[in-house]
Amino acid sequence: MNKALFAQVATGAMLIAGQLAAQAQVGTLPQSPTPTTPLPAPAVPRKISFPSPNPANFTATTPTVGDVNAFLKALWGYDENRVWSVQAILATPAPGVSKVVVYVGEKTQPERTSQTVFFTTPDGKHAIADNVVSFGPKPFVETRDILKARANGPAQGATSTDLMLVEFADLQCSHCKEAQQYMDNLATDFPQARIVFQNFPVAQLHPFAFQAAAEGVCVRKDKGDAAFFRYAQAVYDTQDALTKDKAEATLAAAAAKAGSDPVAAAACAATQATKDAVNASIKLGTDIGVTETPMLSVNGRLLPLTSVSYESLKRIIVYEANQDGVPLKLQPSLKSLK
Repeated sequence: MNKALFAQVATGAMLIAGQLAAQAQVGTLPQSPTPTTPLPAPAVPRKISFPSPNPANFTATTPTVGDVNAFLKALWGYDENRVWSVQAILATPAPGVSKVVVYVGEKTQPERTSQTVFFTTPDGKHAIADNVVSFGPKPFVETRDILKARANGPAQGATSTDLMLVEFADLQCSHCKEAQQYMDNLATDFPQARIVFQNFPVAQLHPFAFQAAAEGVCVRKDKGDAAFFRYAQAVYDTQDALTKDKAEATLAAAAAKAGSDPVAAAACAATQATKDAVNASIKLGTDIGVTETPMLSVNGRLLPLTSVSYESLKRIIVYEANQDGVPLKLQPSLKSLK
């Protein structure tokens, strides 16, 4: 699994201190504790006392503390338990590149804190650690707009694109199979969401994933979106049979279960037009930064489904909807969410 910059945002940790080897090259943070040094015990239970930021540690002109706080609120605002303090924004030897140091804690465990470090680019639009992500108070808008324009895979749920949940998945991926329970639950809990499936076969790992995706494109073309989802579930249910000797019959059976002609689906899958459609879906994922499957976009916010608890996922969806001004009629199971 790729450890992307914010892959662990929803599970309570991001960029734990020391993960950047580049930190040593840019310079150490003056007058700050090492990642393993515990902060002083809080005077009041369940209240975190971060050290007062040292003005000497703010040597970069951009980004501002306000910029960083707005960015972190966009990432972490869904979690009322999380608190943070911007401790440094340092100029580096690379022109325009700034090093940002943030202390992070949880109200329920005030004795435990961690240090997060990332770098911002001269254009003020990107943050870098293990990967490059968008930076700013609205870091997901560009990806959201791209998906609104280009995510054209099979869909279920609402017709409106105000709240879009776009899943990038590989039909031969075991983690994608496991994630389908999440997707089924999301369809129930968020009837106002438009849920879109985008093919993202990883051929290097799964030799029959592209063929499965191609035949799925043809099943959808023949019988519609609902038929595609029946086909996809049938493929997931028989993943173990996607072998050299059994793959053809396995995909044929899945097409038949979806109500499509297996022979016609296989012939259609062999056409260049169908291959181009699968490749276009892969390119869409690559363009927005999908590096693993299953990956879910919540109005442009990418989340690796196997790294996020369902409870956190629900909170993030409600939070992003609120941030984007999308009024939600919460189901009874979601009434406690804000």
